Amino acid sequence: MGPRPSDSATAPPEFLRLAAHPLRWRLLTELADGDFRVRELVERVGEPQNLVSYHLRLLRDGGLLTARRSSFDGRDSYYHLDLEHCAEALAASGTALHPALSQAPAPPRRPVTPERSHRASVLFVCTGNSARSPIAEALLRHHSAGRVTTASAGTSPKPHLHPHAVRVLRESFGIDLSGRHTRHVDELAGRRFDHVITLCDRAREVCPEFGPRRVHWSMADPGAAGDTGRADFAAFQQAAADIDIRIRHLMPVLNTPETFARSEP
Repeated sequence: MGPRPSDSATAPPEFLRLAAHPLRWRLLTELADGDFRVRELVERVGEPQNLVSYHLRLLRDGGLLTARRSSFDGRDSYYHLDLEHCAEALAASGTALHPALSQAPAPPRRPVTPERSHRASVLFVCTGNSARSPIAEALLRHHSAGRVTTASAGTSPKPHLHPHAVRVLRESFGIDLSGRHTRHVDELAGRRFDHVITLCDRAREVCPEFGPRRVHWSMADPGAAGDTGRADFAAFQQAAADIDIRIRHLMPVLNTPETFARSEP
C-alpha cells in the first residue's frame, strides 16, 4: 500500500467548508441577491442576531464577504457578497478535486432573444444622479447592447453629471455621456420597472416604489471627496470598476426567463 495522504491533502477546500454549513449557505444565497444589513439578514434567515453575526464573521474572514459602513446610519454596516472571489474559489475547488475540472467551460449565458415579448427594464437610483447611477445605467446599456431598457435618477439630483463620471466612462469603456442631464425620481412617476437598484444608502431609504423587485448595492460616493484632483478621479475609476463587476453579474439574472415571470406585476 502507498503512503496515506496527509490531513491537509484530504481536507476539503476552504470555500466548500465555509459554504457547506446550512446557515452560511443561506446567508450566501441571500447576499447573492444584493447587499443587506445584519438585522435584515436576521429577519430573512430567521435566526438569532448573535448566531448570524458569528457566521457572517467567518464568511468575511474567508474572503467571501465584505462590509461597509452605511452612509445613512453609521451604526449599520452593509454586507456584500464578493461574487468574483466566489467564482475563483469555486474554480479552485474543482481543480482540487481533479485537474481536468479547471478547464471546464463556463455555462453559456442565455441571450435576450428578440422574440421575447417582455423586455427587461432596470432603474438605477442614487442621491445626486451625477455618478453612481448614471455610470450603472450606461454600463448596463453598453453590456446589453441596448436590449435592456435602462434608466437612472436621483432622489436629490445634482445640477449636472460629475465630470469625472463622464471621463471614466469615456476613457475606460468608450462610452460618451457628454450632454446627458441628471434627473429626479419624480420625473419617472407612474413608470414601472422590473428591477429597481439603489446604489446609495440614503437613497434606499426614500426611493419611491417603481416595481416589484428592488435590490440594494451599497456603494460609496466617489464624488464625496471633491470635484477635482487625481485622487478624486482614482475614486471614480474604482467605483466604475466595482459597478462594472456588479453589472456583469446582473446580466445573467436579467436574461433568465424565471426572472421575467417573477418580476411581472
